[in-house]
Amino acid sequence: MAVVFALLAALSNAASVATQHVASTADPHRSSGWRLVGYLFRNPLWLFGWVALAAAFGFQALALHGGLVSVVQPLLVTELVFALVLRRFWIRQSIRLITWGAAIMTCAGLAVFIVAGEPQGGHPTPTSDHWLGAALVCGVGAALLAALAQRGSPGWRAGLYASAAATIWALEATIIKATTDSLAEFGVLGMFTRWPVYALVVGGVAGTFLQQVALHVGPLRVSQPFLVIVDPILSIALSVWLFGERFKPDAALLAIAAIGFAAMCAGVVFLTQTAPATMKADVGE
Repeated sequence: MAVVFALLAALSNAASVATQHVASTADPHRSSGWRLVGYLFRNPLWLFGWVALAAAFGFQALALHGGLVSVVQPLLVTELVFALVLRRFWIRQSIRLITWGAAIMTCAGLAVFIVAGEPQGGHPTPTSDHWLGAALVCGVGAALLAALAQRGSPGWRAGLYASAAATIWALEATIIKATTDSLAEFGVLGMFTRWPVYALVVGGVAGTFLQQVALHVGPLRVSQPFLVIVDPILSIALSVWLFGERFKPDAALLAIAAIGFAAMCAGVVFLTQTAPATMKADVGE
């Protein structure tokens, strides 16, 4: 069920991005500022995008509560594939054959990684020292990346800001898992007497801010691969460090899993570089 919930989270994320983008660009008056805000709040499609985003968070939380971080976070990469399907069959964009090939490569590499690596094990309660260490490493790492992103070309800045955001999102995934465990053990009221729910809010604000800056300062074709690839890499490292998750102790299988993960990353890069630059429907569609 963790796999199912992770895929539903990816689909919901893709639906949220697509619907809100279409809604925000459909204003016939090309409003800006508060006029645009008013238009969006009256647009059912834009509001549905927020529902889809909330559903994505809920599905991800369910997946992380019942599954392994090292499985759930890589599965969220399929958001790009779902988005491609929506762009073709809902927005009516022409998708090049090479892009479909990249989507297949992404899914195949992901499947090989999970099947060959066979993530397993883990425990629900990391030590306080491990939590503190992970928070410091990720927090300081994201801050350094954001500091380096203050100068340079738009592509350089977008890549660094996106890497900083992905670092926070990887830590955020482990905190979501801890929050759902607190909810299951102590109930809704008891959850608010524990630290994870507050760390979840802080991490969410920081990650959203860094991601929005990354999308603003440079091209999407640069920031998107970093957002999608850095997150699962760091999530896997954190899953081993915090929760003691592990992979099949077989050198040959681990090598195959590594090749699969590399193929997934290559597929993501090709997909993001060859997909249509905008979400506008093709003329005549």
